[in-house]
Amino acid sequence: MMLAGWLALTPLGAMAQDAEAGQRVFNQCRACHTINQGGRNGVGPNLHGVLDRAAGAVEGFRYSAPMRERAASGLAWTEENLIAYITDPKSVVPGGSMSYVGLRNPEQRANLLAYLRQATAAAN
Repeated sequence: MMLAGWLALTPLGAMAQDAEAGQRVFNQCRACHTINQGGRNGVGPNLHGVLDRAAGAVEGFRYSAPMRERAASGLAWTEENLIAYITDPKSVVPGGSMSYVGLRNPEQRANLLAYLRQATAAAN
């Protein structure tokens, strides 16, 4: 995988991260994902605790074969891998079932990551 290439596009430490703005970005994700602890899976898995979680690890969610293969190869949702996936899901999991084309704006990606981090911390 060329995750390093995506990382070069988004130096996370170089920009401010705004969780409130990230919550607005997450509204695009709500059609398929929940984020609350114990929340239901939808079209996509619940994202509570996604940071540093192994890919394909949400109990009860039916992952695509390509996602299961990437999970078996050791993919974990580090900040860097999650940013790469949010940027271009098909480059990280070719043939995966996530229909989202990707979030191209680096500031929105950083804000979304801040929201995911904050929402998980607030729910614990």
